[in-house]
Amino acid sequence: MLYWLTAFSDGGDFFNLFRYITFRAGAAFFTALVFGFLFGRPLIDLLRRSQGKGQPIRDDGPEGHFAKAGTPTMGGVLILGALTVATLLWARLDNPYVWVVLFVTIAFGLVGFADDYAKVSKGNVKGVPGRVRLAAGFAIAALAAIACTFAHPAELTGQLAFPVFKELLLDLGLMFVPFAMIVIVGAANAVNLTDGLDGLAIMPVMIAAGTLGVIAYAVGRVDFTEYLDVHYVPGTGELLVFAAGLIGGGLGFLWYNAPPAAVFMGDTGSLALGGALGAIAVATKHEIVLAIVGGVFVVEALSVIIQVAYFKRTGRRVFLMAPIHHHFEKRGWEESQIVIRFWIISLILALVGLATLKIR
Repeated sequence: MLYWLTAFSDGGDFFNLFRYITFRAGAAFFTALVFGFLFGRPLIDLLRRSQGKGQPIRDDGPEGHFAKAGTPTMGGVLILGALTVATLLWARLDNPYVWVVLFVTIAFGLVGFADDYAKVSKGNVKGVPGRVRLAAGFAIAALAAIACTFAHPAELTGQLAFPVFKELLLDLGLMFVPFAMIVIVGAANAVNLTDGLDGLAIMPVMIAAGTLGVIAYAVGRVDFTEYLDVHYVPGTGELLVFAAGLIGGGLGFLWYNAPPAAVFMGDTGSLALGGALGAIAVATKHEIVLAIVGGVFVVEALSVIIQVAYFKRTGRRVFLMAPIHHHFEKRGWEESQIVIRFWIISLILALVGLATLKIR
């Protein structure tokens, strides 16, 4: 919104700063961060009063989780509020990619909110049926995938790009839409599965968002794409503003979610943020790089798939408990050990993902 102040610029004054994506990204970060600090405590107090017993705790979960009973959920509302305000203020609102990613984030947030509300109101861990959540997720992802297909330049429409092998494009044609749907829904649910310990999901999400934001900025500039020899996707640079807002909102939330958590993000936050990462990857044609940068989320999701499939086939378990962070809890790791080590792994994978921009 504030980008339109450039209309008052003669090219050498203060208003000219609003032309620069990097300036607006920094402003979006601080806007979201201040939003989180200002509204975090009032929101937590409101959630605590309205939810009573807070988020239900699984009876078969690690014993240490029973001490968290009474902690309110739906803290993702804080992140989404901060992110939305920052994006609307500082991003160019004539950019289609901004609206696609913002739509995916808010829509998945609403699905997660409905699930959290069902759990809290019923007082158990069963929320909205999984099939209903998946159907809603795929419907949202379908709209986003179609919108991205129309927004992409003609030479990249329906194409799957590969890291390292930069000249290789796989023409998926009409199959690109279902592929993109799987990427977005998969990312949303993978982050949702990861969100099981205080601070475990939010930091890897912020790291991945920062990485994808840098990638979006790079592929949205023709000079950078020529130097890096990657595919140019005009307009995606504005997603750096969105990513910066996500990081600022995430830090504001982490202030209250650091152990012991005063609030959980719930499905409201985890589905929304995962969907946002998937949408940015689709918009920037870096779907495969997302699997690298978000490797922690991929492993968490795979651990559940492997556990369920192996148990149905043999009646035995591969892990002591899935997702895999619970396996490490059962093996005696402290919660803080698991969280910090997963953060470190996320940072390493982010650097690997960024390296793919240069390696060929």
